[in-house]
Amino acid sequence: MTTISIIGSGNMAAAIGTRAAKHGHTVELMSRNADKAQALADQLGDSATVGTYGARPAGDIVILAVLYASAVEVVAHFGDALSGKTLVDITNPFNADGNGVATTPGNSVAQRVAAAAPDSAHVLKAFNTIFGGVIAEDKPMDLFFAGDGAEAKAGFAEFAESLGMRPLDTGGLDMTHALEWAGILLVGVARNGAGFDVALGAAAL
Repeated sequence: MTTISIIGSGNMAAAIGTRAAKHGHTVELMSRNADKAQALADQLGDSATVGTYGARPAGDIVILAVLYASAVEVVAHFGDALSGKTLVDITNPFNADGNGVATTPGNSVAQRVAAAAPDSAHVLKAFNTIFGGVIAEDKPMDLFFAGDGAEAKAGFAEFAESLGMRPLDTGGLDMTHALEWAGILLVGVARNGAGFDVALGAAAL
């Protein structure tokens, strides 16, 4: 398996890190809060390490597991340390009421991240249509993603498959705004009877 790096130490970092570690990957955690990163690494076990926040991540795939409002700032802080990396934005930019998104077409969080990232980095959006608790349960599920770079997409799809997920490519960076709305759809389904142990998926009929 391989090393993945996760910037962040919250619930989604824990969920993705737990699943990745279970499937044999080494997980590097990088956070402004070094104590939280170390606590999460201790929780994940021997397959987890703690990296220095702002340093070059060890993994070729870097999961941006931070709040959407700080995503661009975090990427700018890392700067050239993200050169050549596949940067995965998992954020959901919900508005204050949780009934829409705070972004507009052509200006998704992933597109803002891509503008702030080094030119050699490739930005994808993924994991935002699955609740953290569902990710950690380690059940088979679909994983919608979008972004740029054929090689980056292929590498990410291979990683997703190694986690027991079916990667579904929805298109380029222009589709990342649609995925942000898909996050709203997921929450709406959950709130209106399905519960919060569901994930969006696709099936051929």
